[in-house]
Amino acid sequence: MTYIQIGLIYCLLAFVLDFYILKTKVLKLRMFWLSYVIVLFFQFVTNGILTKNLIVRYNDFALIGGDYSDKTPPMIGDGRLFYAPVEDVFFGFSMIVITISIWIWLGRRNIQREPFSGSPPKWWPKGHWYGTKK
Repeated sequence: MTYIQIGLIYCLLAFVLDFYILKTKVLKLRMFWLSYVIVLFFQFVTNGILTKNLIVRYNDFALIGGDYSDKTPPMIGDGRLFYAPVEDVFFGFSMIVITISIWIWLGRRNIQREPFSGSPPKWWPKGHWYGTKK
């Protein structure tokens, strides 16, 4: 199975999880898409740096494009976007959708009832911890 096939399967799983299993419908929210553009920008920056400098290498036989195991890939073209394989966009997208969907689902189920993680440390001044009284 190729990298792009696996990426597309993950995108489909993220969609099904979002709309039919958890029913959060994150993909319908305008705020999600605005936020995703910001995430995508930083994904391109980090993927570009890591892939251009050959810090991260891919099995090019499972990717769209040529063999770049020993040389710098092109910035755009030959199955690459900002040096990284185009398939990485699918994996990043599915990870973001799944994470946000689970986060919203857990929030709706009121999993965290108190807004703080516990008692303040002993060295902390009295009355200066969120949720404590003066």
